[in-house]
Amino acid sequence: MIDLSRARERMIASHLSRRGIRNDHVVKAMRVVPREAFVEPGFEEFAYEDSALSIGHGQTISQPYIVALMIERAEVQPGDTVLEIGTGSGYAAAVLSRIAAHVYTIERHAGLAKIAGQRFADLRYKNIDVRVGDGTTGWPEAGPFDAILVAAGSPEIPYALKQQLDLGGHLVIPVGPPDEQRLLKVTRVSATTFKEQDLGGVRFVPLIGEYGWHDERAEPRAKQSLRPAPTLSEMVTSAAEPLPAFDDPAFGRLFDRFAGRRVVLLGEASHGTSEFYRARAAITRRLIEEHGFTIVAVEADWPDAAAIDRYVRHRASGMLQDATFQRFPVWMWRNREVMEFVEWMRELNGSREASDRAGFHGLDIYNMRGSIAAVLRYLDQTDPQAAAVARERYGCLTPWQNEPSTYGRAAMTAGFRKCEKAVVEQCRELLEKQLEAGRGSGDELLDAVQNARLVASAERYYRIMYYAGPDSWNMRDSHMFETLEHLLNARGDQSKAVVWAHNSHIGDARHTEMGTAREELNIGQLCRERYGDQAVLIGFGTHSGRVAAASDWDGDMEVKTIRASLEGSYERVLHDSGVARFLIDFARHAPLRECLLKPMLERFIGVIYRPETERLSHYAHASLPRQFDAFVWFDETNPVEPLGPEHTRAGVPDTFPFGL
Repeated sequence: MIDLSRARERMIASHLSRRGIRNDHVVKAMRVVPREAFVEPGFEEFAYEDSALSIGHGQTISQPYIVALMIERAEVQPGDTVLEIGTGSGYAAAVLSRIAAHVYTIERHAGLAKIAGQRFADLRYKNIDVRVGDGTTGWPEAGPFDAILVAAGSPEIPYALKQQLDLGGHLVIPVGPPDEQRLLKVTRVSATTFKEQDLGGVRFVPLIGEYGWHDERAEPRAKQSLRPAPTLSEMVTSAAEPLPAFDDPAFGRLFDRFAGRRVVLLGEASHGTSEFYRARAAITRRLIEEHGFTIVAVEADWPDAAAIDRYVRHRASGMLQDATFQRFPVWMWRNREVMEFVEWMRELNGSREASDRAGFHGLDIYNMRGSIAAVLRYLDQTDPQAAAVARERYGCLTPWQNEPSTYGRAAMTAGFRKCEKAVVEQCRELLEKQLEAGRGSGDELLDAVQNARLVASAERYYRIMYYAGPDSWNMRDSHMFETLEHLLNARGDQSKAVVWAHNSHIGDARHTEMGTAREELNIGQLCRERYGDQAVLIGFGTHSGRVAAASDWDGDMEVKTIRASLEGSYERVLHDSGVARFLIDFARHAPLRECLLKPMLERFIGVIYRPETERLSHYAHASLPRQFDAFVWFDETNPVEPLGPEHTRAGVPDTFPFGL
């Protein structure tokens, strides 16, 4: 069962405070009013999503942010008398009643008014009067009002409502055509003078009445010439913030709005697209240089990434014999785009004190062989006796280190179940050693502890991947999240991290088929649950182009043509905007966000791409604005450039992590 009190607090933090609602009266009122009491039965679990919900009669309960924004801008104070037009579910009136002395609310649908009145009675909110009628004419006998809030879009500001404002009173009302309005704040300055302020674009149901629209078809009483409602793609065009060149400092500055978060998660729609890597590198450079981020955590194996980390932070080589990232898919990290970013990190870190250098770390679970070797190397150097014990404990895994997925078959027999206990015990001992040594124990112990954690997780992961269900995926992403937490804790309370991973990992799984149909979670969901508005999830996408991918697992890399996105997909909507490359920040474009909430198809290309079965193998339904906080778009993209001998440069030291 969902903890609705926690969901309400999450709404306050994520949908109100994060978006600028600061009025204490508003926040306190929304904290005490149970929004679940004002939605239709069966929709309680969605009560604290920042979205409008249907309440019947063609009406909706406004999203929490809009309710809070309108009350805050109306400057409602304790002791005020307030008029609300459009009772609807009664939620906004209920919130107003926790601030104002008295609330009068008008609803033209008798059924809605009756239900709202019953809700107020059940909650014992006794300072609310409801009546059925034409809201555009107001409630003159109850006025004048300190504030009037209108929860429907009007073709113009009704004269009757302006006249019922007290001196210094505020009217907040959506005005404009049916497809999208401007939220206006009207302040009565004198008996005949009013001041108007534009608060931004919104989208409400039509205000029906004598001084509003004629009927639900949004025909005004007076003559009105209205342009056609914009399409989704036209709304995207208006909201899109074009992206400059990757090497233009303005590219990184566009993402400064997210720099105050503790964790910035950057996605990708494929594992082989150059633009995704270059964009993430440009954003990350900005966050490291200007905003104090010191952790780059990527969807890669810890031991391989640790070799990169030694290189970029000018640490000792660690006696790693093999070149990094030799396991499939090699091109995912052994590519020119990553190499250039790694070289940049090394150069920047060379000018910094050791404690301020940014690190490069792997989050993933796959490389059990490399992790066992790293643990034993550390113990051989620091505690040979413990190394001998560790070798015995890891013995049952030895036959499968080079291809650990085969371990799952053997582990289904009872004789190998003792392996889990042994590797977990090894991990526990190293964790205890780190706790005893404290944070000052250095990077070598951190590496050993993390490698031991990886082996313990990998043992379970490869065992359960032979059973049906989401367990292996959930365990993998839980391990990735725990590794991220481990890194943040090791670097201190003020540490901040950038995560590079596929959209399927960093987009909130609860709003995709992964969560709704397969009960899978991911690192994006876990970050939102753990860090709230201190985590931001940024997805990436493309319409067409070419991509580096294989046809089968462990197959050779091929450069494949990406098929044009399907009709009815988010990608096709973004493509039809006509903007080649852009950022959409959903928090800044509420009408667009609301229109995109309904789940649509979204494309996912991993290390394998099969264009011939694309609809079945690479598309799934998701709610893009719930899955991500922002989205980066490149309409046509190119493949990453895998590393080869031609990338070798004169003067590069032998310890260069890619082994070229």
